[in-house]
Amino acid sequence: MVGRESMLNAMFGWRKTMGKWTTMIRACAGISAAAVMGLAATASAQDAATEESDRGYRVWTVAELGFNSPVYHKIQFGRDGTYFDYVEEGGQDVLFPFMRLSVEAKFGERHNVVFLYQPLDIQTQVLTEREVVADGAVFAEETPLNLRYGFSFYRASYMFDLITSERTELGVGASLQIRNATISFESGDGTLRRVRRDVGPVPILKVRGRHTLENGVWFGAEIDGFYAPGQWVNGSTDTEVLGAILDASVRAGLEVTPELDAFLNVRYLGGGADGTSSNQDGPSDGYTRNWLNLVIVSLGFNYNLI
Repeated sequence: MVGRESMLNAMFGWRKTMGKWTTMIRACAGISAAAVMGLAATASAQDAATEESDRGYRVWTVAELGFNSPVYHKIQFGRDGTYFDYVEEGGQDVLFPFMRLSVEAKFGERHNVVFLYQPLDIQTQVLTEREVVADGAVFAEETPLNLRYGFSFYRASYMFDLITSERTELGVGASLQIRNATISFESGDGTLRRVRRDVGPVPILKVRGRHTLENGVWFGAEIDGFYAPGQWVNGSTDTEVLGAILDASVRAGLEVTPELDAFLNVRYLGGGADGTSSNQDGPSDGYTRNWLNLVIVSLGFNYNLI
């Protein structure tokens, strides 16, 4: 009997010991599996970072939405035409929607390209307060007048970063802007109309900078501008027109996620032309005087695509 009890006790003790070892083995297996998964995730992240570094480029899109406020805008069609004030007598004394879209890319550490589209199409209806003459058309006082000022443009830019670091960038370069203009004066009944249409290249100089703080808040500024006479404005050697453009902005933003930035932007967009073009048809003598000054406030987003 004693021997039997000893055998039973030994068997029960062995089972308890084996149970403890089984538990320990399972725990070790779980820890090992977790460690392997963690190492795999780390390796995957490192591989992704290496892939991004090896790729050598980054692509993102920028969108701005807000309003523009014309603070000064006058135009004259024809040397005998009226120097018409859009703000005081053309209905541009209110705010108008603003939108800007671009796709940007950085190659290597210092090369940047930007493709931008800027729609600008302001349409108003007024009752003339005086006689208005545009390219020989006479709109009598108190005539209902439909006005359109369309001056959308496309812009391609290249910049080289003079300063590039983890937090600071400063780049300089040049742009080629293509204007797509349609400007019209039309009586309310449609019986009298004058329209100017024009597509042409505009060379521009460009500078842009940005500095990011440790907390992810950043500040930036960007300037596109030129001042040039004659063929440099219209791309034609037989055209004598003085022209200028300035597109300057300051902004403050925040890194919301690694893929997304949000920013507030204040922009001045202005310029114009004064001179005579020889490429005009119809009743126009080709003379134009057109100067525009807009103040723009917008909310913008940068989103990384690649």
